Amino acid sequence: MKKVRAASVQFNHLPGNKSANLLKIRDFAEEAEKKSVEILVFPEMCITGYWHVRNLSRESIADLAEPVPDGESTRELLTLAQRHCISIGAGLIEIANDGRLYNSYVVAMPDGSFACHRKLHCFISPHMESGSDYTVFDTPHGCRVGILICWDNNLVENARMTALLGADILLAPHQTGGCDSRSPEAMGLIDPELWHNRENNREAIESEFRGRKGREWLLRWLPARAHDNGMFLIFSNGVGVDDDEVRTGNAMILDPYGRMIAETCKAEDFMVVANLDMGLLEMCTGRRWIRGRRPELYRALAEATGEELTPRAARFSEK
Repeated sequence: MKKVRAASVQFNHLPGNKSANLLKIRDFAEEAEKKSVEILVFPEMCITGYWHVRNLSRESIADLAEPVPDGESTRELLTLAQRHCISIGAGLIEIANDGRLYNSYVVAMPDGSFACHRKLHCFISPHMESGSDYTVFDTPHGCRVGILICWDNNLVENARMTALLGADILLAPHQTGGCDSRSPEAMGLIDPELWHNRENNREAIESEFRGRKGREWLLRWLPARAHDNGMFLIFSNGVGVDDDEVRTGNAMILDPYGRMIAETCKAEDFMVVANLDMGLLEMCTGRRWIRGRRPELYRALAEATGEELTPRAARFSEK
């Protein structure tokens, strides 16, 4: 069976500096080609910057936003995809034809095609909308790929729907770790000085990245998304200071048994690479379980309980 060579990148974006962030993407794309990568995954909103956006006016967000596929950033991704013969995914702020703003993720492919996912659970700004569609598509590299952005992955229904739509590989771009999650036993803030002082004391910041605010938290749930749904999972994340929080990086690639096949806890811009053995998919545990589903039992999953909140209200709720 075919093997697909995939890479996940963590990098410290500059808020609002699209030119600088695209330059980093170009550099990693060149490195990826040298390593024969076919699918290259960058973090959520890494082109525009992320956490600072929560404090911007609608006008300022719109100034950062671009149409897809006609915006400069998507055109640049398509150029890089064709130049290096790699499917390249990266996150930005999209402005739709009707003026609505979305946290979106574009995958540009070597044949000139593209896919765009709008985050289903967008909370970062009251000026931005949530998307309403799952995104699963075929790549020129012979595999079927789905996208879920950050919090989209935290709802098990989204991962299952993506699997039911046939995804072999789930792209999971994030800006997470080191967050004030409001849940006392999940993540927690990291002192930004540890990042700024990393050249003098790398162990201090990388210990946080490996611990409960980073890797340990991710491993509580992320492998289950891969295992239970029979998909490879490529997790890409920001790293370092993001406004007043610190992202933990932890770029990783998981197989459809939920096993780690590549990862890093380095406190720096970094890329991990792995070969995805597509022959594992057919008989992996998750796919065998899914074939035994009884959909008639699950109708209540699609019914409102009356306790639902908007993504923004749920994210910032004190309950």
